[in-house]
Amino acid sequence: MVFFDCDYNNGCHPAVLKRLGETNGEYTSTYGFDRFSDSAREKIRAAANDPDAGVFFLAGGTQANSTVIDSMLEPWQGVVSADTGHINVHEAGAVEYTGHKVFSLPSGEGENAGKIIPKALEDFLAGWHSDETCDHMAEPALVYISFPTELGTIYKAAELKEIHDICHRFGARLFVDGARLAYGLASKESDVDLPFLASHCDAFYIGGTKCGALCGEAVVFPKGRVPAHFFTRVKQHGALLAKGRLIGVQFDALFTDGLYTEIGKHADGLAAKIPVLFEKYGVGKVFAPSPTNQQFILVRRDAMEALKKDVCFEKWAPAEGGYDLCRFVTSWATADCDMESLENILKAL
Repeated sequence: MVFFDCDYNNGCHPAVLKRLGETNGEYTSTYGFDRFSDSAREKIRAAANDPDAGVFFLAGGTQANSTVIDSMLEPWQGVVSADTGHINVHEAGAVEYTGHKVFSLPSGEGENAGKIIPKALEDFLAGWHSDETCDHMAEPALVYISFPTELGTIYKAAELKEIHDICHRFGARLFVDGARLAYGLASKESDVDLPFLASHCDAFYIGGTKCGALCGEAVVFPKGRVPAHFFTRVKQHGALLAKGRLIGVQFDALFTDGLYTEIGKHADGLAAKIPVLFEKYGVGKVFAPSPTNQQFILVRRDAMEALKKDVCFEKWAPAEGGYDLCRFVTSWATADCDMESLENILKAL
């Protein structure tokens, strides 16, 4: 069996595990007030070219999203997301649970699949602000995007700048979910780097769980613009680890000698082979072009059951013409031999 169902179904990158073992016996303070977390913060600030950035280590992605969004909004405000956005689909209503409405906008198609379209965002925000009854409605005061998106696509630098400018024109702020940030930044099609991201949003997080860590995310507030009492809010949301060093050590390793970028490039490079193999052997075709580690393939329905015997992947939805939409994902743990096995399986089908 070869596994392409997820990018967090293995443990952690060997370099991260090694560092955890090397430091296991050392005494440190708790809740992230330790030398490893401090070192990781400084490395992240350097990588983002933002010496004043506020950096906080949270337990996981859903906690990061709900905590950041809740902390950046007033009780009467809500957040705008693409209809495919993680907070709108796969987080069990975590944002709504904090009392904030999620406004969903239709995402694009093709290379824009999963993205918020800037013109649609502008029209939506303009419509709210021009509505004489807006005081009776939740206010869209924050915009949420993922980099990469839930469908593996990425925003170009010009798109990010346009969305950022639109947000600020209407008094909203921009938050970027970077659960798979390593794969977005490392993409051959990306013209966005960490300093650009840090200068074109109001908050973002650097994913660890899906990018080589056992667990944990690094939330970054550029230029030190941290919401009031954010540390307390993290604890209130259950996102604070008592043994904060666990995340600090991991991010310290991920941001040493370019490991975070290396993980992204490795996974993206192998993922790019997946649609080529499906089309080569006539078993499937590309749903939407993805330059990152998630590949969405329309798989022939008559081949699905046979494929499932040897390959672990996710079926997302039925499609027209005798196909099912399926997702195949690579990570740091995916190896060349996995790609060879996939090719042999597809060839046999």
